[in-house]
Amino acid sequence: MAAAPLPPISVPTPAPGPAPLSEGVRIIDTFIAPSRTFTDLRRSAAWWAPFLILAIVSGLFAYAVGQKVGWDKAAENVLQTRPKQWDAIQNQEPEQRQKSMQMAEKQTMITAYAFPVINLILLLIVAAALMGTFKFGANAAVSYKVSLAIVFYASLAGAVRYLLATLALFAGMSPDGFNLQNPVATNLGALVSVTEHPVLYAAGSMIDIFGIWTLVLTAIGFTCVSKVKRGTALAIVFGWYIAFMVLIVGLTSLAS
Repeated sequence: MAAAPLPPISVPTPAPGPAPLSEGVRIIDTFIAPSRTFTDLRRSAAWWAPFLILAIVSGLFAYAVGQKVGWDKAAENVLQTRPKQWDAIQNQEPEQRQKSMQMAEKQTMITAYAFPVINLILLLIVAAALMGTFKFGANAAVSYKVSLAIVFYASLAGAVRYLLATLALFAGMSPDGFNLQNPVATNLGALVSVTEHPVLYAAGSMIDIFGIWTLVLTAIGFTCVSKVKRGTALAIVFGWYIAFMVLIVGLTSLAS
């Protein structure tokens, strides 16, 4: 007697994963739906798009400074935030003082236009520090490439700050009150005189709306690509920033 045929085995169809995002969509979602952007970094950790945007924005900002403020005035304003260095230059002989100011002007211009390279180096270091901290401090398996992509996309918040500064310069911002290192009043430094209280100014300048936004985005990014809880990610990211803030304030105190 022939055995009855077995019924066909139905294999469940796996649920489709989220659709991959284009670079344009990832950039937009960084501002309106950051979790989607950072989750997509597990698929592709490319970071050239935010790097390109940051380079373009910083280039526009540098051009605006040169056109609307002038590199001589921009350098003078920066030096006035460093009382010891400014007083030393003012006490020089006229010819030497002129050479010092010309050198400061040149250095200020070169630094402004070289910002994409400087920013790249800084983010390479930040990505390494965060990757190591999350790996050894929170047992998160995050690759260096993904860590770098997270900090680049999170830095897009800071690009908005410099875009606003560029628009303000072309809209007629006064060169006298312009500070290349703190171009828009989005932080507590705006409440303190930089010449009278340089240390408080340095501390207040680092408590910035766009800076905090960047830190929160960074924490969201590490949460999305690992199993680390949001609170832990925030503690790690803000912990590093507070340590950096203490370093900057300390160096400012020594230079004041």
